[in-house]
Amino acid sequence: MGYTHSITVSLDWEEAVARTREALGRQGFGVLTEIDVHAVLAAKISPESADRIGDYIILGACNPHLANRGLLTEPELGALLPCNVVVRRAPGADETTIETIDAQVLARVSGNPAIREVASDADTRLKAALDQLRAD
Repeated sequence: MGYTHSITVSLDWEEAVARTREALGRQGFGVLTEIDVHAVLAAKISPESADRIGDYIILGACNPHLANRGLLTEPELGALLPCNVVVRRAPGADETTIETIDAQVLARVSGNPAIREVASDADTRLKAALDQLRAD
């Protein structure tokens, strides 16, 4: 079972991160959290371990209207939020991969039909952000 939507783009690292943020914003998502996995691994394990991973950032994206709908329906949903978006680039790579959570995973975990509607809306918006990045 897949749990992400993924694209690979011919953008350098900084541009891929910036454009990902912009594309998410156009779909009503803000970035609540940002985890620089490379920096964390370098600090907590070793610089060599981080270098093997390459550039890797996790953006915790949230659309406040969708989150509100979901949390009012099922407060436990907060354990599955925000929607994670990964921007990663392997060492020496010429391309950057961008992945979003398949929001339908939320619906499968919950089983609640109202959450299915929210997840469908979120998934449509996340895919639209990826489509925009692909078209740029």
